[in-house]
Amino acid sequence: MCGIAGFFGTRSVTPATRAAMLAALANRGPDARHEVAWRDGFSRTEQDAIAALLHARLSIRDLRIIADQPMANAAGDVWLSYNGEVYGWEADAEELKKRGYAFRTTSDTEFILNAYQAWGLEGCLARLRGMFALAILDLRARKLHLVRDRLGIKPLVYWHRGNELVFGSTVRAVLPYLRSEERKLSPAGIDAYLAHRYVPAPHTIFENIRRLPHGHCATFDLTSGGLALTPYWQPQSDSTLDFANTLVESVKLRTVSDRPVGLFLSGGVDSTTVASVLAQTGHREITAYTAAFPGTEYDESAQAARVAQRLGLKHEILPIESHIRDDFERIVAGLDEPFADPSSFPLWYIARAAATHVKVVLGGDGGDELFAGYKRYDKHLRSTWRRGLRLPLPATASHARSGKLLDELCLDWLSAYALRFSGMNPALRRVLQPAFAPAPIYWDRMPADTTDPLRALLETDMHNYLPEYILRKGDLCTMAHGLELRVPLLDHRLYQSVLALPDDRRFTRPRKLALGATCEPCREFKLFDAAKRGFNPPVGQWLKNELRTRLDGLGTRLAQSTQGQLNDARVQQFVDGFINGNDARAEQVLQLLILDTSLTQLRHGPDRVH
Repeated sequence: MCGIAGFFGTRSVTPATRAAMLAALANRGPDARHEVAWRDGFSRTEQDAIAALLHARLSIRDLRIIADQPMANAAGDVWLSYNGEVYGWEADAEELKKRGYAFRTTSDTEFILNAYQAWGLEGCLARLRGMFALAILDLRARKLHLVRDRLGIKPLVYWHRGNELVFGSTVRAVLPYLRSEERKLSPAGIDAYLAHRYVPAPHTIFENIRRLPHGHCATFDLTSGGLALTPYWQPQSDSTLDFANTLVESVKLRTVSDRPVGLFLSGGVDSTTVASVLAQTGHREITAYTAAFPGTEYDESAQAARVAQRLGLKHEILPIESHIRDDFERIVAGLDEPFADPSSFPLWYIARAAATHVKVVLGGDGGDELFAGYKRYDKHLRSTWRRGLRLPLPATASHARSGKLLDELCLDWLSAYALRFSGMNPALRRVLQPAFAPAPIYWDRMPADTTDPLRALLETDMHNYLPEYILRKGDLCTMAHGLELRVPLLDHRLYQSVLALPDDRRFTRPRKLALGATCEPCREFKLFDAAKRGFNPPVGQWLKNELRTRLDGLGTRLAQSTQGQLNDARVQQFVDGFINGNDARAEQVLQLLILDTSLTQLRHGPDRVH
């Protein structure tokens, strides 16, 4: 797990700029930072360069310097800068050794490098099981391949213009390369953030910085400067894979590490399932960590302790004291660009505490998306009768619930699903942005076929909510502390085995009963019947106390930073309504405050120093 960046073009980039790009990745890779830079003709240089690969390493497999990146083949004409972790590659490595490929390390990095040379890009990717964002530079073919893993666990953004390309794990790693006039904010990106609480792929908050969609490869031609995006994977059901066996295999594979491994255990179905498999397979050396938030609604430490004791796992409760006044700027910075899931705050604190004990944690993300665990699925299925029917109603601008209802009726059924879990509905966005015409939603790759409504909702989430909200949050909050988060329930082979399950096994009542075969505590403690609990902090309390002074002048600052897209008076009126007692606005006020703080950081962060 690491941070990557790089650029290829014709402009001369100083060592100071490259150092600034690497510095933006420091938290993601605290163990080593390296660069390989080239002049014209791809001769190596430590001075001004027109091309470079950069890498900040969190050492997990083979901790020796020889396993650092960027890594090259013996001829020096194929290079790899890689963020992530792939599993179960050792058998393929033995085949490569028989074919004459040398392995000087025991790292997955070297396996990927050799696999690419032996089998090409397509053959290499077909053999990768895990999470990854890759930059493969092939000087023989004069191409750079950028690849994001199948389910979007690892992030990758890029900027392309003419014959120039710059990329990075984060937006903030790309910014030092860009001139001030190339850092224009995206009006649609701002509105998308207000709509969804994050900026969905392929957009970012900047007009010309793009997010590589999951399961895609972007190939940059070093000669022509052209960039081609292609999907390399589409999920297909695989009935040859036994679900329970594949689940056990997925968890076991993710225990391999040369650094200490832990588990985030909340006491819910998903993390308890992972804990159960660890216990069944003899991995009782792995410690389960649970955050304790005494006196709050989201303290699950007691339930988690019962699960750990039942399974015989070592268990540590991490008392969490939030100092949100002191930590707010740091948390927002760790989220890279505007991102307003309130649960990112407790996750950031848990990750910070866990990182003092381990460098790898397993988590339970993905169970709700695999088995339709969210309540919003049932809620939205009640309106399937209208499918493509939409009402030709005029757009409204209102704070009221009626405005949201009218917006929903103006959309087709599937698009209206986005309003089930949104930041601000279109009516409110029209109030706050009177001179801007908001799009209803900004989700990507919506399924065309809704004949099976539940599967259409699940597919929508797999392309949008899961990779760009849940997984982005998990990556950013853990990597802010140099902690690798692994998600065994989102193994792509496990996903394909789930797709092959008959409906009576996949869509059970209560939900997720398919996990019961490997999770005895889930049955014993009646976790399948328990109400799903959120993970939200006391946002209203924070805003009225520790963060209160930040709300003064918020409308003015947002109007300035968005060049008038957000209206000063209307934003401040909305915020003042919360201050004066409308507590229902708390999360939306937090969303505005995060936008203000993030844009200020992005505008005044490390300047380009060419």
